[in-house]
Amino acid sequence: MSENYKTLYERSITDPEGFWAEAAEAIDWDRKWDRVLDADAKPAARWFVGGELNTCYNCLDRHVEAGRGDQAALIYDSPVTDQQKTYSYRELQDTVARFAGVLSGRGVKKGDRVIVYMPMIPEATIAMLACARLGAIHSVVFGGFAANELATRIDDAKPKFIVTASCGIEPHRVVEYKPLLDKAIELAAHKPDGCIIKARPQASASMIEGRDLDWDDEMAGAEPADCVPVAATDPLYILYTSGTTGIPKGVVRDNGGHAVALNWSMKNIYNVDAGDVFWAASDVGWVVGHSYIVYGTLLRGCTTLMYEGKPVGTPDPGAFWRVISDYKVRVLFTAPTAFRAIKKEDPEGTYLAKYDLSCMDSLFLAGERCDPDTLFWARDKLNKPVVDHWWQTETGWAIAANPLGIQAMEVKPGSPTVAMPGYDVRILSDDGREMPDGDMGDMVIKLPLPPACLPTLWNNDRGFTDSYLSRYPGYYLSGDAGFRDADDYLWIMSRTDDIINVAGHRLSTGGIEEVLASHPDIAECAVIGVADQLKGELPVGLAVLKAGVDRDQGEITAGLVKLVRERIGPVAAFKTVVIVARLPKTRSGKVLRGTMKKLADGQEYRVPATIDDPAILDEIERSLQSIGYAKKA
Repeated sequence: MSENYKTLYERSITDPEGFWAEAAEAIDWDRKWDRVLDADAKPAARWFVGGELNTCYNCLDRHVEAGRGDQAALIYDSPVTDQQKTYSYRELQDTVARFAGVLSGRGVKKGDRVIVYMPMIPEATIAMLACARLGAIHSVVFGGFAANELATRIDDAKPKFIVTASCGIEPHRVVEYKPLLDKAIELAAHKPDGCIIKARPQASASMIEGRDLDWDDEMAGAEPADCVPVAATDPLYILYTSGTTGIPKGVVRDNGGHAVALNWSMKNIYNVDAGDVFWAASDVGWVVGHSYIVYGTLLRGCTTLMYEGKPVGTPDPGAFWRVISDYKVRVLFTAPTAFRAIKKEDPEGTYLAKYDLSCMDSLFLAGERCDPDTLFWARDKLNKPVVDHWWQTETGWAIAANPLGIQAMEVKPGSPTVAMPGYDVRILSDDGREMPDGDMGDMVIKLPLPPACLPTLWNNDRGFTDSYLSRYPGYYLSGDAGFRDADDYLWIMSRTDDIINVAGHRLSTGGIEEVLASHPDIAECAVIGVADQLKGELPVGLAVLKAGVDRDQGEITAGLVKLVRERIGPVAAFKTVVIVARLPKTRSGKVLRGTMKKLADGQEYRVPATIDDPAILDEIERSLQSIGYAKKA
């Protein structure tokens, strides 16, 4: 292990104030902080107390003032509409300032909330930065969310305005947003002062007089607004993540710690500098979009890419390679599921060979555990470093990674490598004892959390404490289970809810999935624990075949069962696997294992608002019924 990393990491744990004060020098402050860290603040520690800054200024204005106004800031590429557009830093600064003027002119001020309900178009980024410019708090809701889900977020955030578009565009359909927005406002108890709608040619939007405003009309006469300094501890945004009760949790992100940590991460984790093209192939509705489409990249002075398309089907499995080649992308960051989709459609990498990817330095994967088979495939086909890293909506940036900007470390497939500076990761047993190397337990972070991590939930300090701090006092509960090896590498095996108990043996579904994914015929898979009267739970596998595989499915499933028995042993009691056409996922690519488990056990379940296609659940139900599960009580 690199001594350079080790020295940095140990300093961040033993001297967090000194470490992060030094990192904060890379940010422009209107007023320096009184205290780097208030560890006694409740419900959680606060960073850069007394400091003032403006995040939008740090993302845009300071780069223009430094003479880089002509550099590309934002590239928009939309294969679904066949559009491309590039904004320089100066152009983006001007557009954001004018939209901030629109909001300000309509009464939006520091501390007000604005919901952004948008597709992957430049106006989504512009609206987010405009809110940051005014000190208003944005809450981005994934475009196309169901009306009732949007309504719950309206009632929780109580926005003064909602910014939306007439529609979003999927590869084979147009999703009209305006009827969903109108229904959500009808359902919500809180009513916004107004809505601003960006009209797109693919769908019209019926405007409600006195409430709805047209984006282009408003921008035509807008006066630019200046940046408003805010406290480092003031919220920058609220991002809702699903709670275990079905009620969304509003993760709060502050301004100061967020700017410092994200700017630090760009160089030290991703190894990019001002002027480099960084592409996070995600959506602004997710935390990856917030951190690395919008804020981290622009804080660092990079060129960021906004892609309105899919890894396959827009138009083919070479979509990502085309974008990398066209725009000279240095680093790609996406979810493992995107590469599984590409691998499924083009297992030999035929499309990849059509493009020049010499510009690319590395691939980062996150959002769910990356199985070694997917990592091997990506590494072999790209001939580039492939880095799995672990983080959460709540943290805002990587808990564990291979820090390429500090020193590239040996890759251990299946591990996101080591804890990043500021994260004191521990592995605890159910009764709070630290587990020895190699033994699985709850993965927690010793308090205080580093900058950029959530300080609380929106208007819900009690919920924040109950969800994250009460299980192990003095520690943040990640909700993930795993272990640390003798080299200090972390291994995240599954969500805590995905640990199954087979006749008293705690087994990781991720470990079984790793074995299934290594089979040459399997594109992707999921393992769930189903109720069993004798053993408590039994693992059941669901597997998707690679394109072109036409062998007998019975032969394949028998081979999968044999493989698990050989590599994990009889203790897994793995006897059942079914071939399915596809797996149910969120729009960010996470497999809905919990929903499938309830379905298999015949329990009532709530269709997640984030599901990519609800019809998949009917297909899964039929597949599970074919092997004796999913029987209604």
